[in-house]
Amino acid sequence: MSQDNRSQVRRVLFLTLGLNLIVMGIKLGVGWQTGALSLIADALHSITDSANNILGLIATHFASPQPDREHPYGHQKFDAIGALGIAAFLGIACFEILSSAVERLLQTEREPVNISASGLWILLVVLGINIFVAFYERHVGQKVGSQILIADAKHTMSDVWVTIVVIAGLIGVWLGYQWLDIALAFPVALLVFWSGWEVLKSNLPWLVDRMAIAPEAIHEIVMQVPGVLNCHSIASRGMVGRQAFIEMHLVVGVPDVETSHKITEEIEARLTQKYHPVRILIHVEPPAYQSDEVTF
Repeated sequence: MSQDNRSQVRRVLFLTLGLNLIVMGIKLGVGWQTGALSLIADALHSITDSANNILGLIATHFASPQPDREHPYGHQKFDAIGALGIAAFLGIACFEILSSAVERLLQTEREPVNISASGLWILLVVLGINIFVAFYERHVGQKVGSQILIADAKHTMSDVWVTIVVIAGLIGVWLGYQWLDIALAFPVALLVFWSGWEVLKSNLPWLVDRMAIAPEAIHEIVMQVPGVLNCHSIASRGMVGRQAFIEMHLVVGVPDVETSHKITEEIEARLTQKYHPVRILIHVEPPAYQSDEVTF
C-alpha cells in the first residue's frame, strides 16, 4: 500500500506559495515602474506559480492513496489531474505572453523601457528565490513521490529560465537596445510552452492507464517460483514507485487450494519487493488453461 505523504506535500506548497507571491509582487512592481513587456510577461508567469500552488493544495486534499468504499483503488489520480491543471495554466501564460508581444510589436509608437541598476539587482534576488523553490520542490517531490510537487518544480524551473532571459534582455535595454524587450518575449513564451508539454507528457500515462511494467518482466519473475507451470494474460497500470497494479492468470502444478495459495503469496512477495508499492490480482487456473499469450 502506498504511503500517505500529503502533509509533507502541503507544507512545501504553503511555503512555496508564500515565496511565489513575494516574487510575483516584485516582478509586477518593477515591470509597471519600468514598462518592460518581458518583465510583465514574466510576472504573469509568476501569477500561474501561485495559482498552481493553490491548485496543488486542493488536489492534494483529495489525492489520498488509501482506498475507500467509493474509490477502491485510492485517489491518487487527483494528483495527476492537478498536474494537468498546471499544464493548462502554463498554456494560458504562453498565450498571454505571445499576444502581448505581438500587440506591442504592431504599435507604431512605443513607450521606452527604463530600467535601473537597482531594478536589475532586485531581479537577481527574485531569481535566487525561484532557484531555491525549484530545487526544494523537486527534492521533496522525488523523496515522497508527489507528481504535484515534481510538476510544480518543473514549472518553477521554467520560471527560472524565463527570469534569466528577461534579466539578460533588460541588461541589453539598460545598455540602449530597446528592441530586446519585445524580441525576448517570444523565447520566453516558448520556454513556458515547453514546460507545460513536459508536465502533460509525464502525467497522461497515469490517467489513461498506460502499461506500467513490461509483461515479459513480470512473466520472468513469476516463472521462477516453484510450482508455477504457466503465467499469461498479464496486465499492469499505474506508475512504478508510486502505485502500480498488476493482474494475471496463473497455472500451477499442484492439486490443492492451500498450496496454490502459498504459491500466489510467494509471487506477490517477489513482485512487491521489486515494484513496491503494488497491488496484485492473481487468477489461478488448472493446467488445461495454459496459454502462449503472455499479455492481452
